[in-house]
Amino acid sequence: MKILLVADEESKSLWDYWDKSKIEGTDLIISCGDLKPEYLSFLVTMSGADVLYVHGNHDENYIQNQPEGCICIEDDIFVYKGVRILGLGGSMKYRNGKFMFTEKEMQSRINRLKFKLLRRKGFDILVTHAPAYNLNDMEDLPHRGFECFNTLISKYHPAFFVHGHIHSSYSSFRRITEVSGTTVVNAFEKYFIEYPDNQKRG
Repeated sequence: MKILLVADEESKSLWDYWDKSKIEGTDLIISCGDLKPEYLSFLVTMSGADVLYVHGNHDENYIQNQPEGCICIEDDIFVYKGVRILGLGGSMKYRNGKFMFTEKEMQSRINRLKFKLLRRKGFDILVTHAPAYNLNDMEDLPHRGFECFNTLISKYHPAFFVHGHIHSSYSSFRRITEVSGTTVVNAFEKYFIEYPDNQKRG
């Protein structure tokens, strides 16, 4: 399964200079947040692929202007062709904001997923906006990762953990990291991953 990941910055090569051949064979598009809703609506319309998304810390405009034709997977486990995808958007709370959370608040969101996690027997891809603590994050509060994401990874061993929030211009930027058998991907702008068919468990 070919998956296009997007986050934080609209790709000019996909939007301003659209050419469908650039995403040929793409089965699914996943947004990790902080993108214009019009951009996601454009991608779902032009690509023909399903678009899943979580919110970034700057996505309060989604409240009044949701991306048309796209699927929000916040606080849910969405199963796509047998692949279980868990969505937890938002960043660390550094000011008042709809999509900003303290560590305790993010843990509470995860706690409320207990029965979904039991029913689905875990998940295969974790989709967030913020990174995990000490895993592609930064020391300042706005860009600090969540410790509870590390716990999710160590407990359920998903094939992929995909996030945004850390831009390529930041000193801590890493595109790919491996941890405990999980491939961690920073989705900044755009990046393609392949999910092996033989790993589908949903």
